[in-house]
Amino acid sequence: MPTTTKALARAAFATSSATLYTVPSATTTVISNIVISNTAGSAGTFTLALNGVAMASAVSIPANSITAIDLKQVLAATQTITGLASATTINYHISGVEIS
Repeated sequence: MPTTTKALARAAFATSSATLYTVPSATTTVISNIVISNTAGSAGTFTLALNGVAMASAVSIPANSITAIDLKQVLAATQTITGLASATTINYHISGVEIS
């Protein structure tokens, strides 16, 4: 059973709900860390859900800062991480391990 530690997804949030990461078929993923950054000069908010279950709802992130969420959450094949933010200047970086 090969395991691959990797950056699973990284980009700017959309301002409407979107899929950030989908677990590939025949794979289990362990999410280990999500880092959210705000590159704007004003505060913003972000929302995250793991397979449709809210994990963070309208969480405030100060201007020019980061928030790190350390966790160990298992997602099965085809399950998703979704999210949105109040501005496209808020970015995400999702790290974890894929097991196939």
